[in-house]
Amino acid sequence: MTTSQVLTQAEPTSEPVGDVKPIVNDFSIQIATVNGSGSQSANSVLLRSIFRMGVPVSGKNLFPSNIAGLPTWYTIRVSKNGWVARKTDIDVLIAMNAETAREDVLSLGAGGAVIYDESLKLNELRSDLTYYAVPFDQLAATTGAEAKLRKLVKNMVYVGIAANLLSIDMESVEKTVRKQFAKKVKAAELNLGAVRVGFDYAASTLTKQDPYVVERMNATAGKIIIDGNAAAALGAIFAGVTVVPWYPITPSSSVIENLIDLLKKYRVGPDGKASFAVVQAEDELAAIGMVLGAGWAGARSMTASSGPGISLMTEFAGLGYYAEIPGVIFDIQRTGPSTGLPTRTSQADLTFVAGLSHGDTKHVILLPGTVKECYEFGLEAFELAEHLQTPVFVLSDLDLGMNNWMSEPFDYPEKPISRGKVLDAKQLEELGGFGRYKDVDGDGIPYRTLPGTDHPAAAYFTRGSGHNEKALYSERPEDYENNMLRLARKFETARTLVPKPTIEGPGKEKVGIIAFGTSHWAVIESRDQLERENQIATDYLRVRAFPFTKEIHEFVAQHDRVYVVEQNRDAQMLSLLKIDLDPVQTVKLHSVLHFNGLPIDARSVTAAIATQEGACK
Repeated sequence: MTTSQVLTQAEPTSEPVGDVKPIVNDFSIQIATVNGSGSQSANSVLLRSIFRMGVPVSGKNLFPSNIAGLPTWYTIRVSKNGWVARKTDIDVLIAMNAETAREDVLSLGAGGAVIYDESLKLNELRSDLTYYAVPFDQLAATTGAEAKLRKLVKNMVYVGIAANLLSIDMESVEKTVRKQFAKKVKAAELNLGAVRVGFDYAASTLTKQDPYVVERMNATAGKIIIDGNAAAALGAIFAGVTVVPWYPITPSSSVIENLIDLLKKYRVGPDGKASFAVVQAEDELAAIGMVLGAGWAGARSMTASSGPGISLMTEFAGLGYYAEIPGVIFDIQRTGPSTGLPTRTSQADLTFVAGLSHGDTKHVILLPGTVKECYEFGLEAFELAEHLQTPVFVLSDLDLGMNNWMSEPFDYPEKPISRGKVLDAKQLEELGGFGRYKDVDGDGIPYRTLPGTDHPAAAYFTRGSGHNEKALYSERPEDYENNMLRLARKFETARTLVPKPTIEGPGKEKVGIIAFGTSHWAVIESRDQLERENQIATDYLRVRAFPFTKEIHEFVAQHDRVYVVEQNRDAQMLSLLKIDLDPVQTVKLHSVLHFNGLPIDARSVTAAIATQEGACK
């Protein structure tokens, strides 16, 4: 019988056989491929097809920092409970990379399933796994694709194989493929054909022996899938950004790339003229200089970078703080120091950014933990920057920025844009003049004017050297001290303006947990594990901004022990808390650290807290 005959006679047989008890909507799939092989589209189809079935999913891409040729792993977590943090155990492996196949198989837990190219003979490695050998090259040849495209469509063949074996609805797969290739009808048909080839082969040839099954739910209704960098770009355009100087660096580049697409779509008038400026600068130093120049001139301006680029911005960040110029900087964190691991995630820029500059400097930082907050803080950062007249940093990370996350839809902004304390000509005429750095209202925030304001009293010197409240050059000790104390008052005012933390739990437990950013997802799952497995009930606070608000002080005071969970080696959040809290309270703080470059997982958090709790008791 020919391969084509087998394909036309295929019937689904994806139910587990024998005494295998199904594991429904609670497993992880890892696809092991080669960077640059075109697997990204196929992996996205798998993820979104399961999502379309109403089942909560998350996708994490582990890729090398070269252009092509090195191993790449994409992990899809299917969780009926809605857990989206990285799961350390892999249940289903799709082994498409001969170089890593042996190691990938050996890393699976007992009872896992392996879909692999039959030429690799992986079934000889272990006897406690279920194996599905597939002639991928032979199947790709039957899709009708040209020889040069078969390497790409082979990825869609494994989508079909997995869809059949895991009971992923083909209607959902088809809708996902057509949506993904909506502007390329021929490509959609070719890829869909490859999916069907894989599905039909599995149905006619492979016998389901593993327990892993996807069943329809209704847990994703109304939700979207988006990555944090795209969400941040959307927030920035709603905030009114008009000037975007930048220099490409992983993992922040897609913030600007998404923003450019949005600006071209929504900020070009009927006459073809753009109302924005995007400038690819010669380096990050130039980019931040342009941001501050545009902010000084009255534009809403931003850049995006990562640790190495932020390092180059240090001196200009100090100028923005001391001369009091608004601007927004997105730092999509990756591992360091130096080049580090450019495609691995981290939360290790926190203390660095908090005081970025020489001298006494304190920057406002927003800490999104969800893609929705990437959007919301993309808006809020500009409001705070202009209200406080200072650079505002948004610290995301590679995991949040570049991976796919489920989210509730974003809210359309309702409140109008606020420019803060900006004096116009009429107000200047009434006042008779102003002191650029004078604290009129007692909140540390002075008034400013914008270039072009048509009044003789509007002008002032902007300088990074010593100045008094009238913006005149001064080396008088009292002028410098007064100015620095006013900047400190402004930072205290920021405590009342930045996003407050979120708090979960009854507020009466002895044990508290503090986290920020993407550590949130591991923590909420860990709290469930701690209570079910260790009878440790917890309260939880997620920090969303620096400076810290009063709620954080109150939370620590209410608990006997507080575990600070973060993704860096040096306990940076804990260090900032120790500086901020009453010394009596700091003895309650304990660290849970994760810094291997992989997204933090719940099981690690649970083990660390349970172990320390045993020691504490």
